[in-house]
Amino acid sequence: MFTDEFIAITFGKVLRDLRKSQGKSQEVLGLDAGLERTFISMLELGQRGPSLATQVKLAEGLNISLKELIDMFETELLK
Repeated sequence: MFTDEFIAITFGKVLRDLRKSQGKSQEVLGLDAGLERTFISMLELGQRGPSLATQVKLAEGLNISLKELIDMFETELLK
């Protein structure tokens, strides 16, 4: 069973990798997703876990579907 901390850290890694692969800063992703840059930072560091609403906003900000985001997260989680 995965701990909350492990889940948050893994999601943060996926988020950071996706953001960087698109050449976006935390500030730009925050603007695109309607979230604060500091919140993006906390997510990427695994200090916060994202709600479903936040996941939807992040997917929109990254121009991917929610399913794609969750699939990438699941792949990383199961490594």
